[in-house]
Amino acid sequence: MPAEFDLYGVYVPRLLVLMLLSLVLIIVLRRVLARLGVYSLVWHRGLFDLALYVLLLGAVSSFTRWYFI
Repeated sequence: MPAEFDLYGVYVPRLLVLMLLSLVLIIVLRRVLARLGVYSLVWHRGLFDLALYVLLLGAVSSFTRWYFI
Protein backbone atom coordinates (compact mmCIF):
# COMPACT_ATOMS: atom_id res chain seq x y z
CA MET A 1 0.00 0.00 0.00
CA PRO A 2 1.42 3.40 -0.88
CA ALA A 3 2.55 5.79 1.84
CA GLU A 4 0.46 8.60 0.34
CA PHE A 5 -2.57 8.91 -1.90
CA ASP A 6 -2.83 11.52 -4.63
CA LEU A 7 -6.26 13.16 -4.70
CA TYR A 8 -6.25 15.66 -7.57
CA GLY A 9 -2.74 16.83 -6.76
CA VAL A 10 -3.13 16.82 -2.98
CA TYR A 11 -1.16 14.15 -1.19
CA VAL A 12 -3.11 12.54 1.66
CA PRO A 13 -1.17 10.41 4.17
CA ARG A 14 -2.04 6.75 4.41
CA LEU A 15 -2.67 7.03 8.14
CA LEU A 16 -5.34 9.70 7.59
CA VAL A 17 -7.21 7.43 5.18
CA LEU A 18 -6.99 4.53 7.65
CA MET A 19 -8.16 6.76 10.50
CA LEU A 20 -11.22 7.88 8.51
CA LEU A 21 -12.03 4.28 7.61
CA SER A 22 -11.70 3.28 11.26
CA LEU A 23 -13.94 6.19 12.27
CA VAL A 24 -16.71 4.97 9.99
CA LEU A 25 -16.34 1.43 11.33
CA ILE A 26 -16.32 2.56 14.98
CA ILE A 27 -19.53 4.56 14.48
CA VAL A 28 -21.28 1.44 13.21
CA LEU A 29 -19.74 -0.71 15.95
CA ARG A 30 -20.77 1.73 18.69
CA ARG A 31 -24.39 1.63 17.51
CA VAL A 32 -24.35 -2.17 17.53
CA LEU A 33 -22.81 -2.30 21.01
CA ALA A 34 -25.32 0.23 22.35
CA ARG A 35 -28.21 -1.74 20.89
CA LEU A 36 -26.90 -4.97 22.45
CA GLY A 37 -26.52 -3.31 25.85
CA VAL A 38 -22.78 -3.86 26.17
CA TYR A 39 -22.23 -0.35 27.51
CA SER A 40 -24.08 -1.21 30.70
CA LEU A 41 -21.17 -3.53 31.55
CA VAL A 42 -18.50 -0.89 30.84
CA TRP A 43 -17.12 1.30 33.62
CA HIS A 44 -16.02 4.30 31.53
CA ARG A 45 -17.62 4.54 28.11
CA GLY A 46 -15.20 7.14 26.74
CA LEU A 47 -12.12 5.11 27.60
CA PHE A 48 -13.73 1.99 26.24
CA ASP A 49 -14.54 3.73 22.95
CA LEU A 50 -11.02 5.13 22.68
CA ALA A 51 -9.45 1.72 23.31
CA LEU A 52 -11.83 0.13 20.82
CA TYR A 53 -10.91 2.76 18.21
CA VAL A 54 -7.18 2.21 18.71
CA LEU A 55 -7.61 -1.56 18.42
CA LEU A 56 -9.74 -1.15 15.31
CA LEU A 57 -7.21 1.24 13.75
CA GLY A 58 -4.43 -1.26 14.39
CA ALA A 59 -6.49 -4.07 12.89
CA VAL A 60 -7.36 -2.04 9.78
CA SER A 61 -3.75 -0.97 9.37
CA SER A 62 -2.50 -4.51 9.76
CA PHE A 63 -5.12 -5.91 7.39
CA THR A 64 -4.43 -3.34 4.66
CA ARG A 65 -0.67 -3.82 4.98
CA TRP A 66 -1.08 -7.60 4.64
CA TYR A 67 -3.75 -7.42 1.94
CA PHE A 68 -2.09 -4.87 -0.37
CA ILE A 69 1.46 -6.26 -0.38
